Amino acid sequence: MADDFEGISVFLAVAEARNFRVASERLGVTRSAVSQALQRLEDRIGVALVQRTTRSVRLTEAGELFYETVRLSAAQVSAAVQAVREVEAHPSGRLRIAVSSIAESFLSGRLLAGFIEGFPDVRLDLTITDDEFDIVEAGFDAGVRLGEVIEQDMIALPVSTEQRQCAVASPGYIERHGSPSHPRDLPLHVCVGWRPRPDVAPYRWEFTQDGRDFDVSVDPAVTTNDMGVMIRMARAGAGITFGMRETFQPYIERGELVPLLEAYCPPFAGFYLYYPTRHRQPLKLRALVEYIRKSRKT
Repeated sequence: MADDFEGISVFLAVAEARNFRVASERLGVTRSAVSQALQRLEDRIGVALVQRTTRSVRLTEAGELFYETVRLSAAQVSAAVQAVREVEAHPSGRLRIAVSSIAESFLSGRLLAGFIEGFPDVRLDLTITDDEFDIVEAGFDAGVRLGEVIEQDMIALPVSTEQRQCAVASPGYIERHGSPSHPRDLPLHVCVGWRPRPDVAPYRWEFTQDGRDFDVSVDPAVTTNDMGVMIRMARAGAGITFGMRETFQPYIERGELVPLLEAYCPPFAGFYLYYPTRHRQPLKLRALVEYIRKSRKT
């Protein structure tokens, strides 16, 4: 009977990733081990499940049928095995989290350090990204984003206080060029902007006036996907930049940056840890969720 199940988890990983390298990384084995396990499964069944080329992997008609038939059953078996193991187990293993680059309080505070101290057998794997994608499909256990952009079918837990954005510039820039009195004045200034990828337009700076939201399209003299670069350029007097107030706060306190247009930047809901709704969450994820809940009460 064991032979009937051998290779199915490998097949599912390949079917979901459509890539042998990605499947091997998710499984923690070599590409050759994935290929050999899949070959043995196909030999036992007597039919090709995967069509391989030098550039791509796709399922055959039989493979598609097999995938749709076994994937839900495999998930139930995996959940049952996990439930049994956790009866006397403790949180352990790799916990993969996709985190927004601007989630400063989550990344730099005591929250993550305290969790690792309390659960030394959990290995946090943090991917800093501002791309929007399906964390489940990408193989992540959870993500951290602003609450307003989290999908409705996710469970969300706050991990920060209210946030607010603001524009900032160095005292030297303000002395040379003055400061804008209204966001509509920004196109007259030198700006340092942000965009997540080279193939998308720079982020439009968002403001609120009299309860109405609006945005301003600036023509940045410098555009980058790195907040650290934005801060360094602004501190050097290159122009006005825009982002989360808590990210700029240390530099504001030292007098290196001056906040601008604060009247047009009201607070809003902050960052949330979010994860999919499942009957049984992995023990390592449940440990993080409970730790965050307790930490926010203290």
